[in-house]
Amino acid sequence: MNKKLILILIGIALLLIIYNATLISTSAPFEGESIVAIIGIVAALCAIVLLLIYWTSKKIQQSLDEEDKK
Repeated sequence: MNKKLILILIGIALLLIIYNATLISTSAPFEGESIVAIIGIVAALCAIVLLLIYWTSKKIQQSLDEEDKK
């Protein structure tokens, strides 16, 4: 995956977080569809963390490959 694709996927995850935040009921945040929205927010946050870990690992791999070429 290249940088653009990772940024696009992070953007989609952020949009999902915003959308799911609008579905949470303030009167009963842990009941009914609100709990589904909270699960969706947590899943999108996990996806963002995984993408950032992947991006960091690719940077480390590139720097190690550059060191090996020297």
